[in-house]
Amino acid sequence: MSIQAPRGTRDVLPSETYKWNYVESLFREICEKFGYKEIRTPIFEHTELFHRGVGETTDIVQKEMYSFKDNGGREITLKPEGTAPVVRSFIENKLYAEPQPMKLFYITPCFRYERPQAGRLRAFHQFGVEAFGTSNPSVDAEVIGIAMAFYKKLAITNLELRINSVGCPDCRKKYNKTLKEYLRSKLDKLCKTCQDRFDRNPMRIIDCKTDTCKEEIKDVPYMLDHICEDCRIDFEELKENLTLMEIPYTVDPTIVRGLDYYTKTAFEIVSKEIGAQGTVCGGGRYDGLIGCLGGPSTPGVGFGMGIERLLLTLQNNQIEIPRPRGLDIFIAAIGENPSKEAVKLLHKLRLEGVSADKDHMNRSLKAQFKYADKQQAAYTIVIGDHELEKDIVRLKNMDTGDQEEIKLSNIVQELKNRLK
Repeated sequence: MSIQAPRGTRDVLPSETYKWNYVESLFREICEKFGYKEIRTPIFEHTELFHRGVGETTDIVQKEMYSFKDNGGREITLKPEGTAPVVRSFIENKLYAEPQPMKLFYITPCFRYERPQAGRLRAFHQFGVEAFGTSNPSVDAEVIGIAMAFYKKLAITNLELRINSVGCPDCRKKYNKTLKEYLRSKLDKLCKTCQDRFDRNPMRIIDCKTDTCKEEIKDVPYMLDHICEDCRIDFEELKENLTLMEIPYTVDPTIVRGLDYYTKTAFEIVSKEIGAQGTVCGGGRYDGLIGCLGGPSTPGVGFGMGIERLLLTLQNNQIEIPRPRGLDIFIAAIGENPSKEAVKLLHKLRLEGVSADKDHMNRSLKAQFKYADKQQAAYTIVIGDHELEKDIVRLKNMDTGDQEEIKLSNIVQELKNRLK
């Protein structure tokens, strides 16, 4: 039996890595324009981080984490999301002592054990941003603005921004009491997961994807109708800022997000182009998370965006990512001494910043030209014994087919001039 990639994982082949490089470069560029700096955290963390940071009642912690004991007996987990590790780093490295707000972004692999489907894998990748140190709703709007600017730059237009407020601990405590009163008579008709959530986090029941549960609670009271005055003012400021930024939005009281740490702002960006699971970006505010993980009380807001889902959205919208150009130069050599000269010249060209290659398969001259064409070389240089004796090379423009002789001793500078 041949070895295959584990279910829920996939290889990114050379024929498509240019797409990944393109969106990663664009994301970095936009984040930096908004004043966000890159942070990189380890692939794995202590399991306790996610139990405390993501929440015991979440699907991630209950069902989806890749956890194991290392050789020292420590409980370790491959990171299932990006926010908790960044918060851990913020606390551990005392970034709270630096000028605030601290604005960070990341590009990271993540791991969750769930049923693979379109754009959703067990080993996947995320873009994310986090802003720490201010509770001003203008930063909530700014974070959303990064995501929307990124999609706009990619020419993805058929997206809907949905926003909600999930309140603060004070108004949520009162709301949970009202919600439980509503749910109690329906509890035996809800799924096992919702029954488990009833005592620990009843608000998550609103987020259940089971059709029978959605039908049973279709007239559920929503948090947005029970938020306190401070939360209401913040939500109105968020809407005002989005309007000032000319970012359309829809208020959706059903958004509660899947992680326990959210407070106040919660949002999703949804595409209808990738099937039932259409959320391509989700995030919100988490003012209690840093304190919960042992840091000083510090507000925060951010989002996560799946890269695989982004690429699928581009594909379904028939948006082509520009292909990179091919080689600048391909050197076709005939004979032993010309092949040695090709090795010298190839290395010089590469050191001068010219993308170049030569034949390594002892092909015929005709076959070398075919290979150069497949590599989309702009020019091909031909070196044979005759050319070496005369200190020349034959230079062929692969687009026009024009050929000319160039002095071998001047070829590096000549090629650099032409490639400008």
